[in-house]
Amino acid sequence: MGADHGHAAADLVDHRGRLAVVLGLTVTVLVVEVVGALVSGSLALLADAAHMLTDVAGLTLGLVAAVLMRRPATDARTWGYRRAEVLAAAAQAAVLLAVGIFVLVEAVRRMIDPPDVTSGAMLLFGAIGLVANLIGLLVLLGGRSANLNMRAAFLEVLNDALGSVAVLLAAGVIAVSGWMRADAVASLVIGLLIIPRTFALLREAVDVLLESTPKHLDLAEVRERILALPHVQDVHDLHASQVATGLPVLTAHVVVDDSCFHDGHLGSMLDELQHAIDRDFNVEHSTIQFESGSHADHEHQTHA
Repeated sequence: MGADHGHAAADLVDHRGRLAVVLGLTVTVLVVEVVGALVSGSLALLADAAHMLTDVAGLTLGLVAAVLMRRPATDARTWGYRRAEVLAAAAQAAVLLAVGIFVLVEAVRRMIDPPDVTSGAMLLFGAIGLVANLIGLLVLLGGRSANLNMRAAFLEVLNDALGSVAVLLAAGVIAVSGWMRADAVASLVIGLLIIPRTFALLREAVDVLLESTPKHLDLAEVRERILALPHVQDVHDLHASQVATGLPVLTAHVVVDDSCFHDGHLGSMLDELQHAIDRDFNVEHSTIQFESGSHADHEHQTHA
């Protein structure tokens, strides 16, 4: 027994325009920073350009995912492509992690043997990157919490903006003091800014892919709430996972009094139970299987 809740792709907020605008800005900044890195010899600019390259790939993935998420469900894909946003976020996070590690390693190398860097070019190209990143942040601001895909995109642009700030600070230090290692220090800062946020995003995406229980849901409390209902004897095979952002699902086998199968009120019990799960735990999509006490003798031993 269960309830049919619609999760049509048409109900999703369309963020494709935001992602397309930011992708265009990011490609522009990538080209500018590669030129700037070649002119100035700055690792910080080159690191930020490499980060931009991964952002172009990540934002492209995000845009593709935003398109796929709006495709309707079919018999072959009953949830449609809703999980595309999670796959895109995981891919972006994995690439960002690799870039962050590379930047840290290269920065340490340049701390030991710092090359000459042209601070004027760093300032110019760093400023261009910062302005473009700030525009990108403003474009994504309204949709940053919509789903993992949009969070990943916002995080990438935010990291880029922080990287541009680090480039400008390093250029200022070099211009004033001539301390060339400031470029490597800025690169270390960029790497350290990338990695922790990337780990958090990757962990959240992996939790969804592994069908872990959503963080907001305490299954012990759910079990207690179900057991508190009249005529309920036991609950087993209680599972909860998350298809995509904002789409948690829950399934449970609920053992009830044998009389419930004869007096015709299982329907009202189902309504009451699913309403309680939705109201108390914010899980709209639940599937409940009612069983008699004797049914346990026929259950497969792996059910628990």
